[in-house]
Amino acid sequence: MKKNVKLIIEYDGSNYSGWQKQKHSITVQQKIEEAICEVTKTDTEIIGCSRTDAGVHARSFVANFITESSVPPSKFKYAINSKLPKDIVIKKSSEVSLDFHARFHSKGKKYVYTILNREEPPTIDRNVMYHFNKYLDVDDMKEASKYFIGAHEFDSFYKKSGSSVKSTLRTIYYCDVTKCEDVIKFTVIGEGFLYNMVRIMAGTLIEAGIGRIKPEDIKSIILAKDRERAGRSLPPQGLCLQEVLY
Repeated sequence: MKKNVKLIIEYDGSNYSGWQKQKHSITVQQKIEEAICEVTKTDTEIIGCSRTDAGVHARSFVANFITESSVPPSKFKYAINSKLPKDIVIKKSSEVSLDFHARFHSKGKKYVYTILNREEPPTIDRNVMYHFNKYLDVDDMKEASKYFIGAHEFDSFYKKSGSSVKSTLRTIYYCDVTKCEDVIKFTVIGEGFLYNMVRIMAGTLIEAGIGRIKPEDIKSIILAKDRERAGRSLPPQGLCLQEVLY
């Protein structure tokens, strides 16, 4: 009998060319599908909630797959983990309705971009944060982030060369910037995101943090629909998919 198994996955994306399977690159999806194949002895395609880029991490990535295996859904976690490399882990496996789709049923995603703001570069956490050695005004960054909230056409925050979409209209539900000691976190929750959008948003907030733009300039940057007006796309290692909303 067919079963739909939902997976909650955590991974360090440092060694992978993103989530989605590619012909000549190693990806997270590929590794998990190979592990499932070893467990079930059947080629299986898994559906991911998103397509994280190369080097991006995830705390609670959601995926699902259809199987006729006799393995109890709650036990798949242990069986698959025994076949996975140490930088990918299944945190939970459970049975869901056959019509559940990890991507199409998602109502939103929560991303966190982490910046180490001090003179010295990171050592232990170098693969999970971006180092910026000049002083950043967190209050200005926090104020600037509020202008992202709402429904906007995010052309200025979209790398067009890597993707084509019918619409750049996206809704941001929540945005904030916090600091604890030397670590700054930019947290954003939205219904969906364009290619490189969060990393470009983070890069633009750095422009506000160093005083190159005023916080309220975010409004005109959005309205300009011009990629040249926004900040640069920050490196992938600072970005983590924290949660998927259903």
